[in-house]
Amino acid sequence: MRIAETDALRMAYVEAGPADGWPVILSHGFPYDVHAYDEVAPILAAAGARVLAPYLRGFGPTQMRHDGQMRSGQQAALGKDLIDLMNALGVNRAILAGYDWGGLSSCVAAALWPERVAGLVSLAGYDVIDIERMRHPFPPSLEAVMWYQHLFQTERGREALTTDRRALCELLWRQWSPRWNFDAATFERTAPSFDNPDFVDIVIHAYRFDFGLAAGDPELEPLERRLQARPRIRVPAVTLDGADDPLKPGGTADHAPMFAGPHEHRTIPCGHNLPQEAPASFAEAVLTVRKMANAA
Repeated sequence: MRIAETDALRMAYVEAGPADGWPVILSHGFPYDVHAYDEVAPILAAAGARVLAPYLRGFGPTQMRHDGQMRSGQQAALGKDLIDLMNALGVNRAILAGYDWGGLSSCVAAALWPERVAGLVSLAGYDVIDIERMRHPFPPSLEAVMWYQHLFQTERGREALTTDRRALCELLWRQWSPRWNFDAATFERTAPSFDNPDFVDIVIHAYRFDFGLAAGDPELEPLERRLQARPRIRVPAVTLDGADDPLKPGGTADHAPMFAGPHEHRTIPCGHNLPQEAPASFAEAVLTVRKMANAA
């Protein structure tokens, strides 16, 4: 594990592959961590990639730089964190790949800083959050799957995440990946990342901001305004769906118009945690984007 110092974070990350390889940043989701890529990283490293897998803000050893900083989980913060990481490491352009919060942060960075992004892999689809849409209900079957987001709008939800975070997060793993028979050791490798002192504050803020019920960081408001304009993503991209992912019923193939550059969409027989459930498929998507970027 290594630490990169940015303006906002002491960002912990793990690295694999040659130091002079083609850079790819693998970003995990909630409630996961860098272990989601334990089987993806060696495949990419063997293909010549410099693989960087950061612990996102609020997870694992990553720390906020200052006590007075807003513990923001909003999408502009997550996307900017990736660009700040690249700046700290002297990486000019990189392929960004992720799922859940990691897909969100990668899509945000690709939409706002395309000159820094060589290509994109995203589960699921165009994952920039439409906050105005989130103010209104989805079909009841999907609202039921989103129970945790509703819980987090309340102080009761903050208490639940504070006092029983392991049980809550393990339940989400099982609900979102119904065919993935992970063992206790697999979950316990990741669970300590939820003990970060800022985990609860950042998670709660993320979901309240997404619902339009919490103010964001004023310094990030210009970026959020750009995101609410729904900018198309112009870098080469492969988007992924898990066929058994209950958070994206019907998949995201209809997001194709939001991708203005070379784009492929694939559906993989797995649930929500695609890189851990189907690591070879995730790695292959990254390698496809690499070929797209070289051909562009």
